[in-house]
Amino acid sequence: MSAAALLIDLGSTYTKVRAVDLENPRILGAGQGPSTVTTDVTVGLAKALADLERGMGGRREFTYRLASSSAAGGLRMVTVGLVRELTAAAARQAALGAGARLVGTFAYKLTAADVARIADLAPDIVLLAGGTDGGNEDVIVHNAARLAACSVTCPVVVAGNRQAADEAASRLDAGGSPVTVTENVMPEFGVLDIEPTRAAIRQIFIDRIVHAKGIDRAAEMLDRVLMPTPAAVLDGARLLADGCGGRPGLGSLLVVDVGGATTDVHSVAKGGPTRTEVVYRGLPEPYLKRTVEGDLGMRHNARSIVQAAGREALADDAGLAPERIEALARLASEDVGRLPRSAEERAFDKALARAAVGLAVKRHAGTLETVHTATGPVTVQYGKDLSAVETILGTGGALVHGAQPAAILETALADDADPLSLRPRTPRMLLDRDYILFACGLLGEVEPDAALTLGLAHMHPVAYGTENGCNPAA
Repeated sequence: MSAAALLIDLGSTYTKVRAVDLENPRILGAGQGPSTVTTDVTVGLAKALADLERGMGGRREFTYRLASSSAAGGLRMVTVGLVRELTAAAARQAALGAGARLVGTFAYKLTAADVARIADLAPDIVLLAGGTDGGNEDVIVHNAARLAACSVTCPVVVAGNRQAADEAASRLDAGGSPVTVTENVMPEFGVLDIEPTRAAIRQIFIDRIVHAKGIDRAAEMLDRVLMPTPAAVLDGARLLADGCGGRPGLGSLLVVDVGGATTDVHSVAKGGPTRTEVVYRGLPEPYLKRTVEGDLGMRHNARSIVQAAGREALADDAGLAPERIEALARLASEDVGRLPRSAEERAFDKALARAAVGLAVKRHAGTLETVHTATGPVTVQYGKDLSAVETILGTGGALVHGAQPAAILETALADDADPLSLRPRTPRMLLDRDYILFACGLLGEVEPDAALTLGLAHMHPVAYGTENGCNPAA
């Protein structure tokens, strides 16, 4: 029997498992069961494994048993920086890139009300940044002292001015918070260095958060919990885009994940100006970027999508009366587990997904703006230019289980009616129909070549204008 890996996503709603052949990388089997992290994680995992074994016709041994987790609320993080547009924004990028669920962002000197709010948010980790190296030292030390004096005792990552980092860490340590000091997320003005912070956050997740959420109860059923699930998805996206060991990947990549609570967008691309006459302004964009749109969830936030997209526009797209849009949005948000049961509900779901994808990608992508200067007008770019992205990869229930994934993904593309938005122009479109992207991220930690082969083999082409998600020519 060939070597195999068991790859597990301990999710908030479902625990999903994939068995993968390592010698001829392919999916051997899949299973899932309701997550039970709030009670006993082993119960839900056992049900998912039993489902896998039924599909595979029995149990087998695995060389690796690796897991990621977004259960028990995910990795809840609060970031604190000096200036909202600079170090606070850099800290936000580091937190999202590490797979965190960002529940609060604070800037400048923390007030008593700020600290009380942080305590109410109950974060798993606080990321404390502020000041370039050689710059402001007072704010990060002030904020460390404020945090040390309050009831927040979760781990704190200090990633600010290197001259002040030790003192900030000393204040936090005296207050009882476990402290990790790492490199400054913005060592120089306009320069990002977020990878060390991402690594520190992941290590804390492995060392502390897995135990705090009770996930280590499943120690006998798996080898390691490597990272938060969003980080596994981002790592899988990077592997598929960049390739490994001299093997090419897909090239620049945009991943759109449409979920019930959020719509997440990941990009693996440089994103600098693609036209010589364009000038870049603002904080540099990371090569690996993740954004989370908490108001664009297909169920929990259905009414927010309607409000953001416009009731009449959504009604026109769905071919329904505006009053029915309101009613169906209310029904979706009140029964988040509900699946479409009629042609009307299916039309509404499709229009809702199209709106969520279009809005999320527009927010993720950069924009152009004409700025008038003393020497004449200048075209300025803010954010990431994704116009030349080669591939869009869709995942999430609305895309995987919907009848028209191409029609949904096409809303991520550049629109002549909105010429200042730097969205992809002519990418190929793929679908993660087997929900394998997280598994590629996990497997890439130990067998990157096999993970790349697996991912490339299981990303299904979607042809423009098709209705069934399959490319007839593929």
